[in-house]
Amino acid sequence: MHILVTGGTGFIGRHFIQLRLAEGDRVTCLTRNPARAKQLFQNRVVAIRTLDDVSEPVEAVINLAGAPIADRRWSAARKQLLRESRIGLTAELVHWISQQASPPSVLISGSAIGFYGSQLLDTPLAETGDFQPGFTHQLCADWEEAALQAETCGVRVCLIRTGVVMGNGGALSKMLPAFRFGLGGPIGSGQQWMSWIALEDHLRAINHLLTHPDASGAYNLTAPHAVRNSEFAQILGSVLHRPALLRMPPFVIKLMLGEGAELLLEGQRVYPQRLLDAGFQFHHPTLETALKQVLD
Repeated sequence: MHILVTGGTGFIGRHFIQLRLAEGDRVTCLTRNPARAKQLFQNRVVAIRTLDDVSEPVEAVINLAGAPIADRRWSAARKQLLRESRIGLTAELVHWISQQASPPSVLISGSAIGFYGSQLLDTPLAETGDFQPGFTHQLCADWEEAALQAETCGVRVCLIRTGVVMGNGGALSKMLPAFRFGLGGPIGSGQQWMSWIALEDHLRAINHLLTHPDASGAYNLTAPHAVRNSEFAQILGSVLHRPALLRMPPFVIKLMLGEGAELLLEGQRVYPQRLLDAGFQFHHPTLETALKQVLD
């Protein structure tokens, strides 16, 4: 299979490409830095800077591009970049698909559990769950709507609403230094829900959607057992054999991220109803097993 991947040098993208290369697929990686991509994948991918450089028909598109959302304050300019790097690029992809004599059969496009907004209720949110309005919901909703336009070209579209991915890199790598020094602990009240997924299961879920022609629409890519932030801190500390008692005050997060602090201080309890209904089986359904797999 020939697969076009955007965001292929990111945390999830690079692992997904390695997985598909091992399966014998051919991969074209759309990236702002083709030289880095070629080095990262040891020249086993075709690295391109623009869609005009795609040289042969593509059977599937995996759209994982997007500027990091929690690495700096949400200024007006930053919000615009977050939208353009997701919605703008997705719209470009769909336009490119519409121009192809042999369009891909499937587009798997990124989204996030931010689609549901910040939720105070404990009710698990399946794909049909209610959302709370706000920046993250609108960002994800517009991102998904841009991807769904590919359906007018006869392309099957899957939307992956991703939670916090636990793997060697990504969000976990930013948490580990403090926890390893015994300086970790809950954030704010610690009562906010944290919907997570093991990297291995995330990649397997994308593969499942890629290889099942009956799959379409939105899917929650989270483990079935969300945890509160305080429980996450306790489990991570236990796996590392370190105390996890130092609570991070909310004002510190707000100073660092401004409005973006909601990503850490608020949350949502998300449930992967459609994946489970489709027969998908998680290898790491609980946080402790997922963290042990990564950290051991």
